[in-house]
Amino acid sequence: MANERTDSKGGTVRVMLIRSPIGFDRKQAAVVKGLGLRRIRHIVELKDTPETRGMIHKVRHLVTVV
Repeated sequence: MANERTDSKGGTVRVMLIRSPIGFDRKQAAVVKGLGLRRIRHIVELKDTPETRGMIHKVRHLVTVV
């Protein structure tokens, strides 16, 4: 029986950094780094989980979902 939380068949979400975290709270820069984003216009594909959605929501002014 598959567990919904750990099943690898879930969807993914593509996130792109559109603004620099410089000048914002250091916690937000840590969230951007935790998402795996390194530079502006860098796109990463992440597993669509509530944790990932929460991180995206915390820095929604710096990233966009592609």
